[in-house]
Amino acid sequence: MSKAATVYEKILEEVSKVIVGKREEVRLVLATILAGGHVLLEGVPGVAKTTLAKAIASALNLEFRRVQFTPDLLPSDIVGTMMYRNGEFVFNKGPIFTNVLLVDEINRASPKTQAALLEAMQERQVTVWGETYLLPEPFVVLATMNPVEVEGVYPLSEAQIDRFLSKVVLGYPSRDEAVEILDRLSLIEEWPVRPVAGAGDILRARKEIWGIHVDRNLKYYMVDIVEATRRHGSVKLGGSPRAVIAMMLLARALALIEGKSYVTADHVKAAARPALLHRIVLRPEARVAGVDVEQVINEVLDKVPPP
Repeated sequence: MSKAATVYEKILEEVSKVIVGKREEVRLVLATILAGGHVLLEGVPGVAKTTLAKAIASALNLEFRRVQFTPDLLPSDIVGTMMYRNGEFVFNKGPIFTNVLLVDEINRASPKTQAALLEAMQERQVTVWGETYLLPEPFVVLATMNPVEVEGVYPLSEAQIDRFLSKVVLGYPSRDEAVEILDRLSLIEEWPVRPVAGAGDILRARKEIWGIHVDRNLKYYMVDIVEATRRHGSVKLGGSPRAVIAMMLLARALALIEGKSYVTADHVKAAARPALLHRIVLRPEARVAGVDVEQVINEVLDKVPPP
């Protein structure tokens, strides 16, 4: 087993102390982090989105900060601001200067505040008063969204949502999982997650990902999947070239944490959903008819034959 796969198993074991079930969701979040991307976590209140982010940061021994997005939040509340001290202006860094930034309810902030994240997420830096400040490495944004709220929210722009490498949906626990959560309440209060990795492990894995082999036929397979989303009758806007890139990076990361040196068609299929869920825009008539993006992706994967 590769070092990255061993580290992944240790992280999964620690996160599982406070997250009941959700192993596939945890796997996708960790794969996204190893691939150097950011994660959009969607789920109704109470399904452990914040706990998941905190547990992963704890297991990775990374600095963790949380920002609650609200309509009155300003860009300077996130990035920081210049302050006048002792006869000169000094930059006072905001909470974005961390390793893992949890952006809670990202769609509650105004578009101007949401846009403050664009440069940071894409270039790992922020610019204030013409001066550029580099962010710590690794830098990961985990943003949460409530799928049912429509009042007091601002839809994310396509540019903003495209900055997220993956979208992971957290659903309700099963009956047995809900009982197990009740059994573990006292344990969770004591916060048992201990650090089993570090920033060096993440940065090392990000380099190893580029050594994972992707057969040329699999690359065509990924391109065919994305192009099929554009041709689907229910889709107004399909996947972009960035969607193909996200799919390949995720597939490589999934292969790496399994200890494999190559990507398979199954890795591509597993990567397709989180890479495409937030990048496909349905036609209004399709939404009225009850079609959802998950259904479109399933149809595309069934239709496009793997190599």
